[in-house]
Parts: sequence; structure tokens; C-alpha cells
Amino acid sequence: MSVAKWVVTAKGADFNHIAEKFQIDPVIARIIRNREIVGDESIDKFLNGTPAQMYDPGLLKDVEKAVRILEDKIAHKLPIRIIGDYDIDGVCSAYILYAGLDFLGAVVDTVIPHRIHDGYGMNDRMITEAHEAGIDTILTCDNGIAAGTQINYARSLGMTVVVTDHHEVPYELQEDGSRRECPPAADAVIDPKQSDCGYPFAGICGAVVAYKLIQALLAGQTGEGTQELLQELLAFAAFATVGDVMELTDENRIIVRYGLCQIARSSNSGMQALLTVNGLQDKPLTAYHIGFVLGPCLNATGRLDTASRALQMFQTSDRAEAVTIAGELKELNDNRKNMTLQGTGQAIETIENSALREDRVLVVYLPDCHESLAGIIAGRLRERYHKPAFVLTRAEDGVKGSGRSIEAYHMYDKMSECKELYTKYGGHKMAAGVSMPEEHVDRFRAYLNEHCGLTAADFEEKICIDVPMPMSYVTPAFVKQLAVLEPFGNGNPKPVFAQKDIRLIKGRILGKNQNVGRYTVEDDGGRQFEMIYFGNLEVWHAFLAERFGQEACDGLYRGAGGQMRVHVIYYPDLDVYQGRERLQMIMQDYAATGG
Repeated sequence: MSVAKWVVTAKGADFNHIAEKFQIDPVIARIIRNREIVGDESIDKFLNGTPAQMYDPGLLKDVEKAVRILEDKIAHKLPIRIIGDYDIDGVCSAYILYAGLDFLGAVVDTVIPHRIHDGYGMNDRMITEAHEAGIDTILTCDNGIAAGTQINYARSLGMTVVVTDHHEVPYELQEDGSRRECPPAADAVIDPKQSDCGYPFAGICGAVVAYKLIQALLAGQTGEGTQELLQELLAFAAFATVGDVMELTDENRIIVRYGLCQIARSSNSGMQALLTVNGLQDKPLTAYHIGFVLGPCLNATGRLDTASRALQMFQTSDRAEAVTIAGELKELNDNRKNMTLQGTGQAIETIENSALREDRVLVVYLPDCHESLAGIIAGRLRERYHKPAFVLTRAEDGVKGSGRSIEAYHMYDKMSECKELYTKYGGHKMAAGVSMPEEHVDRFRAYLNEHCGLTAADFEEKICIDVPMPMSYVTPAFVKQLAVLEPFGNGNPKPVFAQKDIRLIKGRILGKNQNVGRYTVEDDGGRQFEMIYFGNLEVWHAFLAERFGQEACDGLYRGAGGQMRVHVIYYPDLDVYQGRERLQMIMQDYAATGG
């Protein structure tokens, strides 16, 4: 039986009126209302928003100041060094800035920190090297907001520093409980998370911040190729938005919707090579492909090698070189998958065989785990236990790790309460990174658990049902219309539906690894449907055996089902084979009936 709590989202509106006005199915109208899209203007933007409705870059604090600085550096041929980060957002941000500045004739190069040797963001060595190389200006992307000490050092050497970032601004708690933000003393700081920034949507990633800066720099340009460049760079902003798991709402929805089309037809040799080695060339792309196929290839090189290779792939105009690098990235990602499985298994074993299982905030120390996998493993633990999870590993200097959170726990804020334990930390509500001396690990775990403020209700996994809807309502036309809700992802999940008392008629086990179930199911009206299940078949079979007996469970696969009834959560899909369409329902969860 499902351990998740099923909750029907029931928000009111005149769904028939909305459906008629926007020429959509009333069920689609209800789903849009469930996403808190209210009012004709907001609905129209959700359904039909275009890049023309993206926000003015000039609304970002310090963007005009940064434009003046960079225009002066370009005019005087003063060298600019972009310092990025080793993940998808950092690589895409660096490429956007590099491509834009190079187009404008800047003397510009890029540096991506090495995850293990450098850690996140700038460090003193990188600044010293930049100074010795004659660099005049450091331009950060996807980092810098928490690098106050390093920026002070750079400016003491006479360098100009411009920060573009999207992470939380460091702050100090005042005696009255209020926060005093402590942004770095750079020459310009562009970060929509600053409380005095007038940008209307703070949920953009670092690459979008970089894109906005290039937009502002190109605003006065009327020369050939300007608009083409901005269209090309929108692909990278979209790639990073999905890869950095930003909410696909508001402006991000427009960026990703149009950026996905641009990725597919990108003229960038590296982007095309990445599509080719993953078998996605000339195929319709969705946010899923970025999040789970293409994006992890970029992250893998930053985890197991150097993210500079990913940036090099995007910067080269040599098709053969791009394909070679893309192949290396895919191979690294395949290796990363195997290492992640091993590390996750070790983490689960550690939790299950210790007092950690009772903790409300999981802090798992895996000394020998590759430190680059900590965040992925933390995410797997968060999914399994529905608790905030940190995975720490032994690093060159102490302990490093990453955390992934649940909705009820603001990870960055809670970490900030005991920042004296760290040598370095940063992040936001749902994810964070940290470095600390090894002897502080136990204190870190104890503090977070003693002060987490989480209750039993916070750990309860919930599945939000958009519409209780009989499968008989589903038609191929309805499934196709669901596409107006895309792109799906964080903040705009794929809609799910529920039907009670579905009868299981017969089933088959499919797949190379025998891990997929295909079933014929029947409703009370005698109508039959195909249903697919990609979840854990072992647990599903145990549920059926406990509820109906092993003989009935076995009989299902001999075509002798019929007496088993379950409630299901599903979403409808079209299986297209040799040009023929077939409706199928994808089971997301199941529960016992009341009888």
C-alpha cells in the first residue's frame, strides 16, 4: 500500500469559462488553476508567453553599472577573465558571457575551478594567477556573492570585479532578529536575490543572470548577428535553468519553452555533438532530456574530471573535436552512474545500521566516497527517506559535502545558524554545499537535528492529484492537448489523475531487465485500458500478495486476474509504434481499496 498521502488539489474557478475563452479542455483549465495561474493575463502568458514578455535586464540592480564598466574595458582592450563554476549552470553561464563578450571584441578568457583542487567559486590562488597574467577585470558567474574576502583581495591588487550570481546573499543576524545583508564589495554586484534589487522574478539561474547582462550589453547594437547570437544564447540559458532545477514558472517557463526549440536547432558544434552522442539529434526535446540525459553529461565532467572540457566543447568550432569531447562526457557520465549506485547503497546501509535512522536531518559521513557525488547521493537519500540529507566526504583539506532538502526545511538558513562550524558554505533553500574540519562533523549533525524545527507532518510524503478522473475521459486528443502545459519540471510537475476501484485483468512483465509491468485494467463500466508501471515491481507484487494472496498475484500474469481491485494515480500517454497511436495509462502510485 502507498506510504504517500494522496491529496486532491481542489482550487475553485469557472473552468468551463476558462476552457471556452482559451480553447482548451476544462480539465486543462483546472490544472492551470492548480498551478496558481489566475486571471486572463496570467493564463494567456502561461499558454502563449513569448520572449517579448521576458523582463527588462535593466531591472537588475547594478546591471547598468556593469555595462558601463565592461564597455570601457572592451573599448580599451583591457583583459577580462570570466570565473565560472563546475556544474551545468556554471558552464553555461561562462559560455554565455564568453560568447557575448567575444562577439563585442573583448579580450576575454575563462577559468572553471576544479571541484576537488579549488572547490566552489573563487579562491586566492585564482586571483593571484589572474593578476600575474595581467588580467584587469574578473567577471564571475554562478558564484561570487559569498566571495567577499576573495573580492577584497582582488581589488587590493588593483583589479576590477563584477559579480553575476543567483545564490543567496550572505547576511548577519541583528540583535532584533532582523537580517543585514552582506554582499561583497565588488565594483558591481548583479544578483536578483538582493533585497534591494528591483527585478520582478528572483528565481532565475546564474546563466539567465549572465544572459541578461549580455542582453544589456547588446541593447545598443544593431549590427549583423546580434539577434542571432541572443537566440543562440537563449538555448544555454534554458539548458542551465532545467539543469540547475529552477522552478519552471514565470519567466523561466518562457526561457525553457523557447530555449528547447533553440537547442534542437543550435548552430553550436558542442551542443549538436552532445545531442548526437546521446541519440537525440533531430528529435523533439523536452525538459526531461536536459535534466536526465544531456545535463548529467556536463555535470559528470565537473565531478570526475574538469568542467573545462565541457566549456571547451561549447567554445570549439571544430565539429570533430566537439564530438570527441561529447563522447568523453557521455562515458564519464556512465561511470558516474555506477559510482553513484555504489555510494547510495553504502549510505543507505550506514543509515539503516546506526542511530542515523532516527534523525530528522540526515548527516552521513562517507570518507571514501568521491566528493563530487555527495550531492547526487544526498538527493537519493532525500527521496528515499523524505528528510533533509547531507552527504559528507573526506577532502584534501578536511571534509566537504552537499545537502538536499525538503520543502519544509530552509537548508541555507538553518546552516547559517551554526556557520562557525564551517570553513566555507553556501546554497539556498533546497540545496547547499559545505566544507568543515573533520572534528566538526558530529557537532554539525547534532546542531541541525536539535534545532531543525521539523514535525512529523513535515516528513509526510504527499502526492498531489490534479483531477480525480476516470480513464474513460482520456482520448488521444486530450493527451496531445496536455502538451500546452509543458515544459514540465520543478514548479510545474506533469499532471496526475486518479481513479478508484480499477480491476486488474491480466499482466505481463517486460523489459530487458524484466522491470516493467504492462496490465489490462477495467473500470466499473466494463471499459478496458492498457496500464504501464515503471516502479518497483517487487514492492508492487508484495502489495498484491498481501492484499489478495499469492495465488491471485501469480494468476494475474496467467491472464486469470479480475478479482483484484486497486485505486491508482496515473497520467495518460500515447504509445506510437510504426505510425499507430495507442492510449496507455502510466501508473504513478497505487493504494488498497476500502473493501
